[in-house]
Amino acid sequence: MSELITAELVDLDLSAATKDAAARSLAERMVAAHRVTDLEGFLADVAAREAQMPTGLDGGIGIPHCRSEHVSAPTLAFGRSAAGIDFGAADGPADLVFLIAAPAGADDDHLTILSGLARRLMDPEFTAALRAGRDPGAVAALIRGEEPEQKPEQELAATETETADSAPFRIVAVTSCPTGIAHTYMAAESLAAAGRAEGVEVTVETQGSAGFKKLDPAVVAAADAVIWAHDVEVREKARFRGKPLVDVGVKAGINRPAELIAEARRKAERGEIAAVSEDGGSTDPGDGDGDGSGADHAHFGVRLRTYLMSGVSYMVPFVAAGGLLIALSFAIGGYEIASAKSVADHFVWGEADSWAALLNQIGSAAFAFLVPVLAGYIAYGMADRPALVPGFVGGAIALTVNAGFLGGLVAGLLAGAVVMAIQRVPVHATLRGIMPVLVIPLIASAVVGFLMFIVVGKPIASLQNALTDWLNGLSGSNAVILGVVLGLMMCFDMGGPLNKVAYAFAVGGLADPTDGSLKVMAAVMAAGMVPPLAMALATTVRRKLFTKTERENGRAAWVLGASFITEGAIPFAAADPLRVIPSVMAGGAVTGALSMAFGATLRAPHGGVFVVPLIGQPYLYLLAIAAGTLVATALVVLLKGARRTAPDPAGEAGAAGPGDSRVTVAA
Repeated sequence: MSELITAELVDLDLSAATKDAAARSLAERMVAAHRVTDLEGFLADVAAREAQMPTGLDGGIGIPHCRSEHVSAPTLAFGRSAAGIDFGAADGPADLVFLIAAPAGADDDHLTILSGLARRLMDPEFTAALRAGRDPGAVAALIRGEEPEQKPEQELAATETETADSAPFRIVAVTSCPTGIAHTYMAAESLAAAGRAEGVEVTVETQGSAGFKKLDPAVVAAADAVIWAHDVEVREKARFRGKPLVDVGVKAGINRPAELIAEARRKAERGEIAAVSEDGGSTDPGDGDGDGSGADHAHFGVRLRTYLMSGVSYMVPFVAAGGLLIALSFAIGGYEIASAKSVADHFVWGEADSWAALLNQIGSAAFAFLVPVLAGYIAYGMADRPALVPGFVGGAIALTVNAGFLGGLVAGLLAGAVVMAIQRVPVHATLRGIMPVLVIPLIASAVVGFLMFIVVGKPIASLQNALTDWLNGLSGSNAVILGVVLGLMMCFDMGGPLNKVAYAFAVGGLADPTDGSLKVMAAVMAAGMVPPLAMALATTVRRKLFTKTERENGRAAWVLGASFITEGAIPFAAADPLRVIPSVMAGGAVTGALSMAFGATLRAPHGGVFVVPLIGQPYLYLLAIAAGTLVATALVVLLKGARRTAPDPAGEAGAAGPGDSRVTVAA
């Protein structure tokens, strides 16, 4: 902080009575120091940030701050008030006021200033020295971290203190969501940003269908605590054995990272060690929060959804690759290409039909793995690696008996349950080494195979056939009603449980594609594109209804919506749920209904507008998306406009704090 504050930026007799007056007084010093180029523009940005959330802290501290295009260099000004100024803290007015200014886009500078200051403000001696200081230059030096010259007899104690202070609290975290596209990285950025603000060293490993890079074992070993923020099972859990553990859902990592860090600290202080078994299971009870805890002992419904989403997350890449290859083959060679002879025996380099057949048969090979992968990784989510073999075996048997997607779900759950039961049986120490690689896979595969072939396979196959017939028979009002329901589910929580249920239902239908299941997939993707597209359009046509940060998010939402990343609308829903969520739900319902009514079909589980050439009835499909987007935009503009009689100053010159910027970047 050596260049952030100088003596002329310190006011030890701040006479302002309000937070606006305090900000103006300190900002005038920044202008005089040539750190701020436009006083009024900068103060508008400060006011917009303050309107989003009060910046008062307990202990008599106010930290107004913003990023602004009117700031030429990261700057900190300090004022001390005898009377106190209300910055919205629960314990009363602030007598220590820090005005923090960072250039527009300088997220790292902004967070560094905030986190560095926050660490020092936790030291009672530091705040006491600020209150007692009489010389602006000395106070500026104190804030910069320049300690006074010490006597020789104090040096040893000071060295010991510095050694202790130089080792911050260390947390390793794992974040994951079923698709690994948005929530995984939003939670990671949120935890990292909160760690910087709290002075905690947070290192995050992101997991999901996009793959993951394992944390350095040395980093894990040095960690004081662990946070799992996940909606699919954490991979290789045993690495974190012997550490205090906070185990929650991925949305908790996005919405309340500071609370998770504080809980991790409390558990570390109390010495609460989570028991993670050799095979990777966790016995930490977690907190079972409503946004989807990943804890092994959370509510049964939460755990069941976690297991199912674990299987779906691994299945999605197979569906994406296989579906797109098959769709491309149809685009090149027509639907009759599905009955072409094997390209291993009949392939002509110069014939388009041969290439179409090749793509179709590669895609079909990828599709053949869908149900076994689904079952295998549901079982893996329940009981880790020993459950993979019986899960894959059960999934393959589900295909053999024509039980399809539903059979894969049941096979995975059966495999996981059987392995968990076997793991509870006490065995002699000499057998423990071979249990995960020999005994458990052998016994569990035999049991699951028996159950799938003899007991449950045929009833599930009958149910699967009934569901397929029902989907194929949907027409008219029934199809429209299903489209409405799917559209509402996709837009209600935008990546949450209902959204994932609708998406899993659609993706499951691609395992055994029929005309009905392809219509469902099309309706689900179309509806899922509406929320971010609607918010992007709304921020374009009625800019004054949105803050500067929201307008920035709106520009990104065009791309996110076009790519079928529904989570692009989350920042808007979080800021104004009562107006945004009903609006986008109405738009999603319109789009889902129209897509089903138009008979649009889709073989790919993702891709947005980039796979439109492979969609059945593409022009009507785009019309359905446009109609839903317009409905949602009109409603959100109407509802937001109705609550305002004058433009919000934040809409004219809003600025976001560090918490807002992480959502924008991660999304």
